[in-house]
Amino acid sequence: MPPRPFVKNLTFQSKDLGKEVTLMLAWSPNVEGLYEDVFPIVWKVSKFGKSGPYRATATYTAQLAFSRAQVESGKVISAATSVNINNGEKTTLTEANEVYHFSPPQAGTSGILQAQNHTGSIQEISVGFVNRGDFMPTPVLYFSDVGDGSRVTAKFTPVLRAYITSDYEETSILRGQVDTPAIWSQDLTGLAQNTTWNLSRDANTGRYTITHA
Repeated sequence: MPPRPFVKNLTFQSKDLGKEVTLMLAWSPNVEGLYEDVFPIVWKVSKFGKSGPYRATATYTAQLAFSRAQVESGKVISAATSVNINNGEKTTLTEANEVYHFSPPQAGTSGILQAQNHTGSIQEISVGFVNRGDFMPTPVLYFSDVGDGSRVTAKFTPVLRAYITSDYEETSILRGQVDTPAIWSQDLTGLAQNTTWNLSRDANTGRYTITHA
């Protein structure tokens, strides 16, 4: 039996921030071909008000999954089908009578996830994670134009970054680097199960920071 996937519950909070802002959380994958044929996906977008207390929560579960992505207007809107997968496993996507199916994962290459496309046509595939109670994964990485007979390979480390920007929506595909620098970055692997983070703004410089509560 593989170990139970770890869960990380993040809470972001602010009080009397001084300005209404939008906090965006997006993954920061270290993968080959980034912004060429593999793209990160926006996870959370939350508004924090000018005065009074505000909070936003996010839960990540380290149960990864491949899915056949459906994209509309630059966003991954849903998954047609998916399969849970662990590091070091591989799966194959096939199609029969317009029904798509991922094979049960088998042992593959240590430390990476692989999905092979054997549908006979080009596919869009995403890697995501599955929170408890969810049937379908939350998308993390999007692989475009995966040709028949080719495979996608992912080595996913859950490094999360936070940005102050209102230019993006949840599940949007990031086609290039975010146009504003990240104010916070964390590898969730090393965090406690429950952490709280304070979002604050320096009234003199206008700079935003996120610090452990």
